[in-house]
Amino acid sequence: MTVKQLSLPELADACLDLGVPGVGLWREPVQSYGVDATAKLLREAGLTVTTLCRGGFFTAIDPAERAAALADNRRAIEEAATLGTDTLVLVSGGLPAGSKDLHGARERIADALAELGPYAEQHGVRLAIEPLHPMYAADRCVVSTLTQALDLAERFPAHQVGVTVDTYHIWWDDQAPAQIARAGAGNRIHTFQLADWTTPLPEGVLNGRGQIGDGAIDMREWKSYVEAAGYTGPIEVELFNDGLWARDGREVLAETAERFLTHTA
Repeated sequence: MTVKQLSLPELADACLDLGVPGVGLWREPVQSYGVDATAKLLREAGLTVTTLCRGGFFTAIDPAERAAALADNRRAIEEAATLGTDTLVLVSGGLPAGSKDLHGARERIADALAELGPYAEQHGVRLAIEPLHPMYAADRCVVSTLTQALDLAERFPAHQVGVTVDTYHIWWDDQAPAQIARAGAGNRIHTFQLADWTTPLPEGVLNGRGQIGDGAIDMREWKSYVEAAGYTGPIEVELFNDGLWARDGREVLAETAERFLTHTA
């Protein structure tokens, strides 16, 4: 998503040119290009698919909507397996229209995980609950902290359900470092993502993730937390930013790789 203006073949070429060894993919461009075709493209390029995003949106109350969400998540698990990644990132869903019941919404997430966890295990895929900043709680994700994410994940085996640690969403939370240690002790850090916090936020707030180094987050500090917790997996950069998307994608990718090295090494 950081360089969604690039086609998948362009992305593969640019990663190879820059020495970027892996890519985290989103389902929409993969489905447009073809799941099998994407897997073949990246396999032949020697690129690892680090994660697939996204599954989730489990909070609907209507039975038909819930059944459709579960079916879509089973497809997402199958797509992840085809792409060769062991991690499906979950954005759990916001409050249903007219509801104010946060507790009930979170329990419906747990119900969905109970169904999907074994199915994911059968396909060699782990589910990674991503807590989103509280500003998204109403419409996108009622899981707002690592504490909440781990409270859900720990109901299930770690090889089925863990968490995504994303700096953009948790940097403000003084409990997050301890929760990263908790996640590491339980082998539940399934992916680690970077994005910076810049203000003012854009209208709609979704596409406000800042380029690494442009904002308020100390990337080295957060990297040190996940490393101390025992995480040795890939580190992804995931930027939703209209300004970056309007630029040349190869230029943005090169800049992002440079910023990553500068602010995490």
